This record gives sequence, C-alpha cells and structure tokens, in this order.
Amino acid sequence: MYRLSLLVTLLAPLIWGSSYLVITEFLPPDRPMTLAMWRALPAALLLLLIVRKLPRGAWIWRVTVLGALNFTLFWTLMNIGAYRLPGGVAATVGAIQPLIVLGLSRLLLGTRLTAVAAAAAMVGIFGVGLLTLKPQAALDSVGIAAALAAAVSMAFGTVLTRLWKPDVSALTFTAWQLTAGGLLLVPLALLTEPALPPLTLINWVAFAYFSFIGAGLTYLLWFRGIALMGPTAVAPVALLSPAMAVVLGWVWLDQSLGFWQLVGMGFVIVSVLAGQWAGMAAGKASAEKNASAEPAPAGEATGKGQALPPQPQAAGPA
Repeated sequence: MYRLSLLVTLLAPLIWGSSYLVITEFLPPDRPMTLAMWRALPAALLLLLIVRKLPRGAWIWRVTVLGALNFTLFWTLMNIGAYRLPGGVAATVGAIQPLIVLGLSRLLLGTRLTAVAAAAAMVGIFGVGLLTLKPQAALDSVGIAAALAAAVSMAFGTVLTRLWKPDVSALTFTAWQLTAGGLLLVPLALLTEPALPPLTLINWVAFAYFSFIGAGLTYLLWFRGIALMGPTAVAPVALLSPAMAVVLGWVWLDQSLGFWQLVGMGFVIVSVLAGQWAGMAAGKASAEKNASAEPAPAGEATGKGQALPPQPQAAGPA
C-alpha cells in the first residue's frame, strides 16, 4: 500500500516538471499572476462541481490559510524568484523545502527527526544544485528572498495540510484549497498585470493542461500522498520536479545535459529513496510506540493477573 501510494504521488512532481516548458513555449509571456490564477480556478470549479460540498465553520479560515500557503503565496513568490534569478539558483533555493518540512513536522506534528532524513534533504539540495546551477549564475537579494519564502510557504502548507486533515475526501480537500488560492490570486492578477492577448488554439490546450492536469490532478495526488504517508515522506519527492524539467529541456528544447547534471540527478534519486526509507522507519517506530502504550483489552490477562501487552501493529498509511 505504501509503495503504491508513493508511485501515485510521484506523478505530481513529474508533471510539475513540465510547467516550465508549458509556460515558456505555449502560454502568453510576462503574466505570472494571471497564469497562476487561470491555473487554479478552472480546475477548482470543476472539482467543486464534482464534490458539491463547501467548507463550513472553522474550515473556511483554515482552507483560506492553506490555499494562500500552497497556491497564492507559493506561486507568487516562486514566480518572483524565477523572474529575478537564473532558473538554477531559484530551483536550488527551493530545494531547501524538504529540510524545512522536517523541522515543522517535528514542531507541529511531533514527528521524529532522524539524521538519515536530514542527510537525505541535504543530499537533495546538493543534487538539485548540480542539476541546475551554472558557473555564471547571478544572485539577486530580492529573488533569493522570494525563492526562500516560497519554499517556506509550501513547507507550511504541506505540514498544515496533514495537521488540519478534515473528515472529507482528498478530492474535496483539493477543491477547497484550489478555490481559495485561486480566488486570492484574482485581485493580484487584475491589479498588477494587463489582460491576456487573444488566445490561439495552442494557448487554450496549454491552459487546459496547465489547470486540469498541472493543478487539479497533481495536487489531488499530492494532498492524498500527504494524508497517507505524511509530509516528511512526501516533501523530498518534490525534488523530482527540477529533474524532470531538465530532462524535458534536453528532449524538447535541445538544451544540454552534461555529466554533472546526470550526477545531480543521481543525488536527487538517492535523496528521494533515503527520505522514503527514513519516513517508513519513523512510521514503524511510531506505530510500535503507540501500540505498546495502548492498554490491553479487558479480560486479557497473564497467569500472574497482569494484562497482556498489546501486539505491535504493522506500520502503514493512516
């Protein structure tokens, strides 16, 4: 079950890796907020029509916070970083997100922080750097701050998505968050950017892929993975996104793919695998600890009149 959940979740960052290609080759340029808005809202409205359920009570503000963190702030800050920094620098700064997730999970969820998980996150940052950084990469303080803030925003959104897990399906939870994030993007797009030019058929097809596949499907898989495997297991998987972007750039745009990029890709894969191993080990230890702390059912006692300890339960997704 865990392996199947992992394989399904892997599809999300692999599809996200195509975003750079879609934005640069098939969508109107220089409108990051407008593209983000149209990425969120069509998919959100479709999902809402399917689930036909709206948040109530405390879930209204919680979903608003999650939508802002996972979409509005993340996409806005990521776009600022991407415009002000070479792609390699922005990707490398963003790769710190799994490390932030580890700290937040320990603080907010009580997840055990292991040396293996921390080392895996550091290996991932190094791998993304080899994949994307170039010797002539320039630094910009605003761009660096934006890319770092984007990583923090997504890290908080990832952990809070698990902490504030509602009693609804992953499809419903995704619809709520996408809607909140998309609505918050509307004033940003309308007030800061010009209207879109007349769209071609290719633009419309790209928008449909960007929204329904690149947002609706991928975040459904992402939030489902967080619910089943936990944020510390899911966060390292996001590092596959820049790896896929590099591969697609090589295949589609004739960009170079050198030796050190292949080495970096290897480091990213090692980081993801080590992160999964650390997550499963921590989950097993947590399950055994919880099992040993449970009281024995009434009537089950040893010959000495003491209750039998409960049997350890197999670790797995919640």
